[in-house]
Amino acid sequence: IKSIREGKASLVDTFCYVDNGEVWVKNMYIAEYFYGSYNNHAERRDRKLLLSRKEINKIEKSGKEAGFTIVPLRLFINERGLAKLVIGIARGKKEYDKRQSIKEREDKRDMARLMHK
Repeated sequence: IKSIREGKASLVDTFCYVDNGEVWVKNMYIAEYFYGSYNNHAERRDRKLLLSRKEINKIEKSGKEAGFTIVPLRLFINERGLAKLVIGIARGKKEYDKRQSIKEREDKRDMARLMHK
């Protein structure tokens, strides 16, 4: 399995959701096929993930808890041209976590400024 080449696909601002017992990935970018005709696919469209019922139930249960989001982590294309997506359950940051991250980022910036002088 090989990883997607730069520019052909992107997982930026992509997330997954469960709808009627199906898992969908939203806002994933896959470039149009260069040799395609007018029947080519839309670059950013909802795409259904093929999962077992057991996997879907587990993901749906985890995704329903407050503060958790289903996010794609990695994208692969196999030898037959099928896309493989690795997904995970992520928890959003709390307000105090964000303040800490901002403070650390500002401290690093200040230290870098002092080092350049």
